[in-house]
Amino acid sequence: MQTIIKTLFVGAILAIGTGTALAADSVVGTWKLNLAKSTFSPGPAPKSQTRIYAESAQGLTLTLKTTAADGKESTATLSFKDDGKPYPASGNPDFDMVAVTRVDASTVHSTQTKAGATVGTGVRTVSKDGKTLTFAQKGTHAGGGKYDDVSVYDRN
Repeated sequence: MQTIIKTLFVGAILAIGTGTALAADSVVGTWKLNLAKSTFSPGPAPKSQTRIYAESAQGLTLTLKTTAADGKESTATLSFKDDGKPYPASGNPDFDMVAVTRVDASTVHSTQTKAGATVGTGVRTVSKDGKTLTFAQKGTHAGGGKYDDVSVYDRN
């Protein structure tokens, strides 16, 4: 379950953008997890996940709808900017703050921290054709287990 929660929040964080960047990276919209193209190490993978990105006063709001491997459904909503400043993250035992930095029109990097210590990093990339969203994320769960996941999403 921790892997699924981590995937949810890291993915959310990596998908964040702000006003001018939204038009350039085309992340706004609905994305569905492509399990066949994704890898979750050590796993397990969720049964399904949908990410909905919308512009908001906070920069970008992401709503995550997930069905975990055990069938449990959850929804999370996060708002961030890609200005490199840390923003609070709630509902995830693995981290409590996230800083997102835009690299270019299609890529953002994020750093997740807990109690001031770095516990994870991630990269979100939107394909040039705007049809695929990829998250590569590595880190350590609150319980000490490491993860190295690549989640691939198709525009819905």
